[in-house]
This record gives sequence, structure tokens and C-alpha cells, in this order.
Amino acid sequence: MSDAPLQSRAYLVGGGIASLAATAFLVRDGGFAGENILVLEELPVTGGSMDGRGAPTGYVTRGGRMLEEEAYTCLWNLLETIPTLADPSVTVLDEIRAFNAKWPTDAKARLIGKGATVLDASDYGLDARDRLELVRLLMLPETVIGARRIEDFFSPHFFETNFWAMWRTTFAFQNWHSAIELKRYFLRFMQEFPRMHTLSGVRRTRLNQYDSIIRPLRAWLEEHGVQFEHGVRVTDVDFTTDERGARRVVRLHVERAGQPDTYEVGDTDYAFLTLGSMTADAAYGSDGTVPELIRDKRDGGWRLWETIAAKAEDFGRPSAFNGSVDEAKWESFTLTMRSPLLLHRIEELSGNLPGTGALMTFKDSNWLMSIVVPHAPHFEGQPEDVYTLWGYGLFADNAGDFVDKPMARATGREILTELLGHLGMSDIEDQVAMTTTVIPVMMPYITSQFAPRTVHDRPPVLPRGAANFAFLGQFTEIPEDVVFTVEYSVRGAMHAVHGLLGLDGRIPGIHHALADPKTAFGVLRTTMG
Repeated sequence: MSDAPLQSRAYLVGGGIASLAATAFLVRDGGFAGENILVLEELPVTGGSMDGRGAPTGYVTRGGRMLEEEAYTCLWNLLETIPTLADPSVTVLDEIRAFNAKWPTDAKARLIGKGATVLDASDYGLDARDRLELVRLLMLPETVIGARRIEDFFSPHFFETNFWAMWRTTFAFQNWHSAIELKRYFLRFMQEFPRMHTLSGVRRTRLNQYDSIIRPLRAWLEEHGVQFEHGVRVTDVDFTTDERGARRVVRLHVERAGQPDTYEVGDTDYAFLTLGSMTADAAYGSDGTVPELIRDKRDGGWRLWETIAAKAEDFGRPSAFNGSVDEAKWESFTLTMRSPLLLHRIEELSGNLPGTGALMTFKDSNWLMSIVVPHAPHFEGQPEDVYTLWGYGLFADNAGDFVDKPMARATGREILTELLGHLGMSDIEDQVAMTTTVIPVMMPYITSQFAPRTVHDRPPVLPRGAANFAFLGQFTEIPEDVVFTVEYSVRGAMHAVHGLLGLDGRIPGIHHALADPKTAFGVLRTTMG
């Protein structure tokens, strides 16, 4: 390599994990001077969808992300570089492994039935036809599957099984989502088949992922001189193509405090552009209010991709992903509890201490509600006598079982009523409500990356002829990898940096579960049982 990175500048559009990871790889692997890197972010904080914050009224996270030991090779590669904020001699990866060794996941109440009955989740309920349909999907090439939906490949019985209830709520699949994405998930996470009912393969961070991953990562970048600018919306990108077919970014158009501005991208500079956002236009409610369902793309992430996509046929088709809010949305909620009463009752029902269980799914819930109780503290600075719980509902348009309205029109207080009803704890509702704050969050595009698609709807990380730019995020195409994971964003960032800078042979391979005979045998034994 030449010493070009010492003179080059890099512009990162977006401050999510993909952009932060790309920035780290520019510094760590590419030899970039941090002061020559500028991260442009519309929001006042970095981290994108990996959020977690305390509000005056309570704590909130929009999502609960599963980390996994075998499959997350690129994420672990990144985090073994980043020191924790508390102890520079301990990396974030070290902390994650130590925390999970101390608090291993072993869910004893993965599925809850009617009457708050703990179901035998180890009985997956698959019959011979279900297994044949599953094998058929695994054997079909993606070009044959095309834009078909999951429900096109399975009979009604499959969707009633414990297996599907656990799989879909662990990964947030809807029956109408892409069959290609489900196939990829099966192939990537087959090692989870034998342990789906305990989720013992899940790896958690010590605190929420914003505090445990994003804050240390940003601190490391700032120590290396990386510049961050907030309140900046990138509205357009100018490209040129030379006679040899090389395409370059030459200019970024931005809005800052409502005023237009530009960044000129020089001949030796680079641009990394995040496309779309699964948490764009997220809206918050409260105990007494309902979060708005925003449909008019107020967030800049989708509009930027739409503008870019109009410039070239291989820059993707955002309408395949943001064209149906009602098929992509769901709603989450965070409880902040100033009394341990509810947690003690959940411990009695589940048999798990906080932080040792996993998702508890109410299988017959009209909202298909699931919850998880994290180890406390879950937020930096969280008082010892304050506790949190996170949950979500996949079917936000259905009337509740205990609240006669859709989740999408329920206040935080009404979501609490529904939750306590499913837990069989309505008798303590008034006591719990007096010391609990519920913050619901509506996310119109949260599973948009699972939308049925063709092979051309997502652009490659490095489009044909890309000389100084790459695309980042969940809406790029990385063959064989699985969207809606932190790993996908980090792997894409690594491909972007290593590909543009010509750094060969350093990207960890994609985990193939069936390549391990032990895993393959465990899958066979589980699905045939």
C-alpha cells in the first residue's frame, strides 16, 4: 500500500454502527489519520438503531438485539480492538465474554400459554410435512425463490408450531416476509435449533448496547482524532463516471440548520454512504399517550437513498423496502419500575433471575407479545432500586386480549394492562402502575429489510466501478449473510473499507452452521424429535 490514506479524507454519511465500524476499520486497518475522517449525522447522538437512553420519565430502548457466539465473527473482530470505558486494559469483547460466563442464558419459560401456563418449549411440534417443507426451502437457490414470501413455502400447521413461535419472535419474522431471508437465517443460525427453547446461544452485553458498544467505540474513535458533526442531513450525492467506467463521488450536498451546503470530495478522498434506516421515523408514546405512526418519511435516511437510487440502476430500489409500512412496522415498549414487585412475580413464574432468561413469548397473544428482563443495571447510572423490562408486539393492528384496542392505539398504561393480563398478574396492576413508567415506541420500518425482494433490490456494498465510494447498512447486499443483525452492518463496513483500500485476506469468513458435523447432527436430532 501507498501512504495515500495519510493524505486522504473520508466522509461517513450516518452515525450508525455500520458507519462507526467503517470508521474504525479505516483507522485500524487502513492507516487513516483520524483527523481526516468526518462522520455526518442528522440526529444528536451516534449509534443509529443501537440506542439506549434515560429520559426524565424513564429508560427506553427501541430494540433488543441478539448477539451470537459462532456467527458474529466480524463484530467480535471489531470489538476485540475497542477498550471499555471503565478499564482500558479490558476490551469490549473481553467484557461481553466475562459477563456471559457469569450470567449465562438458560430460559426456563420461553413460551407462555393461556392462563400464564409455562409451555414445554422443547417440544417443537414439527411433523413430517413441516420438515419436508423446511428442507425444500433450504435446497432451493435464491434465484428460484425470488420475491416469494415465507407463507408460500409452508402449510398452515407449520405456523402453529412451537418452533415457529420461537423462531419468529427471536428474529422478528412475519409470515409475509421474504423466504430468501428466512432461508439465510436457517443456514446461518442452525446451531440454534437444538437450543431454541433456552436461547443459551444468546450473548448479551453488560449494559444496553448503546452504553456497552456504541459509547466505547465512539470514545476510541475520538481518541484517534475522528471528527463528528451532528445536525447535518445529507440530501444528495454527485457522481461522475470516466471513460473507463470508474465511478466516483465528487460532492455531498447537506442541510445544516435548514441551510444548504456542500462537501467537495477530492480525487484521493472516500465516501461511505449509509442507505435507509430500520428505525427511521420512530415515534415515542408515554403512559398516557399513543406513539404516532409516521408514514411520510420525515427522516432523511430513506430520502437520501431514493435520491441516489434514481441516478443508477444498480444503486438499489428503496421502494421494495419502504413501500409498505403496515407490513414492516411493529411496536416495542420499555418499563421502568421503581419497585421490584413485578420482577419478583416474573421470577416466580419463569424460574429465571433477571438476566438469565430470554424472550418470554405469549404464544396465544393477539399482539404476539414477548418480553425480556435484563440484568440490572441495564443503563449507565441506573439506581439500584430501579429496574427495567423490554418487550414488543409483532401484531400491532390486532385488538388485545385484555385491552379492547390494537396495540398501535394503546397508551403505555394500556400496554401494561395487557402485559399483566398475560402474566396472570392483573391482581397487582394498581400497585405496579403506581411505580412503573411505560414508554412505547412505534417503528414503521423496523422489519423493512425482511421485505420480499429480488436480487437487484439491494445494491452491493461496492457497486460496479466504484472507485472511491461504498454503500453501508442493512439495505446493501452481502451474499449469504443475514440482515437485521449487528453482524451484517459490521461485515458490510469491513467489505467497504477493505475493498476500496485493497486490503486483502483480512475479512473473517461467514459462519456456515452445517459445515460442522456436530451441529448438523444436533439439527437432525432436534427437528426429527
